[in-house]
Amino acid sequence: MKPLLSLLFVTFSFFYLHPILTVSSAVSDPSNVAVNARDFIRTSCSATLYPDLCYTFLSGYANTIQQDPARLARVAIGVSLSKARHLAVYVSNLSHEADYGADQRASAALHDCFSNMGDAVDEIRGSLKQMRQLVAPGSESFRFQMGNVQTWMSAALTDEDTCTDGFEDVAEGPMKTEVCERAEKVKKLTSNALALVNSYAEKGTN
Repeated sequence: MKPLLSLLFVTFSFFYLHPILTVSSAVSDPSNVAVNARDFIRTSCSATLYPDLCYTFLSGYANTIQQDPARLARVAIGVSLSKARHLAVYVSNLSHEADYGADQRASAALHDCFSNMGDAVDEIRGSLKQMRQLVAPGSESFRFQMGNVQTWMSAALTDEDTCTDGFEDVAEGPMKTEVCERAEKVKKLTSNALALVNSYAEKGTN
């Protein structure tokens, strides 16, 4: 009888416990979590104007974002802030150099762009701070906070647009091309962040 009982126990363990352990390990497998998070990011990015750029910049934060739309919006704002800061520093350095040049239009455009980018940075920073202080979705306070973020991110996008508008009368050249290309990328990242903010705000108020 003992050998028979042992055989039955082994059979039971294999067919009953093995699938449970397999499923359990699959669920907790970090690689599966990362894949699910990246799928979530890709799907969420499809709601933006620049989905490929969105996924490229945010997929590296999959472990942080997981499948949380609030984290996704917060990380997107953080990425936008980082790039806007870098552009502001870059334009500031160029504006100092342009002060000693002969092209007054280029100098004025750079100074105006730096001012606009400074405003954009402040607005995006304020948005990120507000996102870090969010209350639970569904409340009136949540709607108020998300309204602030939407307003500030929209204002930042307008300021970034104004930055490049100032170069319309500047002669074509490497400096103008470089600034406008960098600003265009920052605008796209801010646009994507705003879209993800709008999506989360809509879900949180329904």
